Amino acid sequence: MRYAGKRAVVTGGASGIGLATARRLAAEGAEVLIGDIAPEGAAIAAAEGFAYRPCDVRDEAAIVALLAAGEAAGGIDLLVNNAGAGGARATIDAISADEWDATQSLLLRSVALGIRHAAPLMAKRGGGAIVNTASIAALETGAAPTAYSVAKAGVLHLTHLAAADLARYAIRVNAVCPGFIVTNIFARAVGLEGAAEDQARAAIAHVAKTAQPVQRAGQPEDVAAAIAFLGSDEAGFITGAHLVVDGGISLGPRHSWDPQAPSLFAMLEALKS
Repeated sequence: MRYAGKRAVVTGGASGIGLATARRLAAEGAEVLIGDIAPEGAAIAAAEGFAYRPCDVRDEAAIVALLAAGEAAGGIDLLVNNAGAGGARATIDAISADEWDATQSLLLRSVALGIRHAAPLMAKRGGGAIVNTASIAALETGAAPTAYSVAKAGVLHLTHLAAADLARYAIRVNAVCPGFIVTNIFARAVGLEGAAEDQARAAIAHVAKTAQPVQRAGQPEDVAAAIAFLGSDEAGFITGAHLVVDGGISLGPRHSWDPQAPSLFAMLEALKS
């Protein structure tokens, strides 16, 4: 019960990593307020015992209102800036300015504004914790489309800068970098809905078993556990850090962890025989 008597706000809390995080925090004693634009958000919150407020994180006023609701309920101990989507998929030579701006607004600007408006509220209380959802796409190429990857790299560096800026107020700021996690973000990025989303999740889970050293699909709960740790007092000496939750997929080329995969040195050794 690391969060007994504490209050948390989770954006994008009606599905995927956000919902898993809200559930994990509530299971550990937190009062949880979720913000989301999903039509089913209110019903999900009611069923789970969360407080709810509609929140489009592209709208600064909506972020302010969400945080004000958390403050009015007794204050905010933890903010999880999680809301997001796949964004524009075009390559840098084809993306439009509007597509670029929309992706950055959803994935990066929203996090900056969440931090901006939560910090004064937390400072008045004597401190708090903020955890941002970044991605392994922030660390390497090829993990996601360009606009998404740049935005997540921005989230990661923003985490570092905000940790330095807000340390004087006893506010810790950290990030998680999920990898191949089975959520609807991949299906929705290509326009799949309904039953097709379920099929896509099953396909992703199947592929993930052999795509990384940990031979199972990553689940939202895996990321939620990391977020719950970083936001808790157990991580009280950690700020400006990021925790990679990717089953080891970012360790390097496949041959670095799979002895059956071809490697340069294996090929050279074969030439000797």
